[in-house]
Amino acid sequence: MKLVKDTVKEVNQKITDKEAQEAFVKILSWLGEDPSREGLIETPKRVIKAFKEYFKGYSEDPKKVLEKTFGDVEGYDDMVIQKNISVFSHCEHHMAPIIGVAHVAYIPKDRVVGLSKLARVVEIFSKRLQTQERLTMQIATTLMESLDAKGVAVSIDSTHQCMTMRGIKKEHATTVTNYYLGQFKEDLSFQNRYLRFISK
Repeated sequence: MKLVKDTVKEVNQKITDKEAQEAFVKILSWLGEDPSREGLIETPKRVIKAFKEYFKGYSEDPKKVLEKTFGDVEGYDDMVIQKNISVFSHCEHHMAPIIGVAHVAYIPKDRVVGLSKLARVVEIFSKRLQTQERLTMQIATTLMESLDAKGVAVSIDSTHQCMTMRGIKKEHATTVTNYYLGQFKEDLSFQNRYLRFISK
C-alpha cells in the first residue's frame, strides 16, 4: 500500500493542475466537442476539482484514522457491527462509478475505536481506483492489523456502472463480496450471527 501511495505522490509532484486540465481539453476534443464553447470552457477545471474529491483517498492514511482507541469498555468482547456505510468508488478498469453499501464488524481484544472511524476507513479506500474484491480485503486487513482485533468481517454490496451503463448493460446486477479474518473466519457461528445482523 505504501508503494502505491508514494508513487501517486511522486506523480502529483510532477504533474500540475494546469497540465491535468490541458489533458482534459484534449479529451474533450477527442470526443468531438469544442472545448472553447461557453458550456465547456470551465469544464476541465471543474473535472480536476471533482477528481480531487473522488480520489482523495490516495492522500489519506487509514491507519492514522485508527490510531486513537478507547480501553474503557468494561470487558466488552462481542462483535461491533456498523451496517449500511455508503460506498462511492470508481473501478480501475473503466473509471466508472461503483455505488453501494459496506457492512463492517470487528471483535475487540482490549480496545475499541470510535464508530465514525470505521466509516472513514471505508471512505478512504473507496476514494481510490478499485476492484471491489481488493477494496473489501483492504478494509478488513487494515482494521484487523490496526485494532489488533480478534476478528474482522467486511461485506460490500454494490452496483458497477461499467456493467450497467456499458458493455453487458445489466442495470439490475449487483456484486457482493465478503472477507473474514480471525474468529469470523475460524468460527462459523460468528459468521452466521454477523450475516443475520446485516441482513435485518
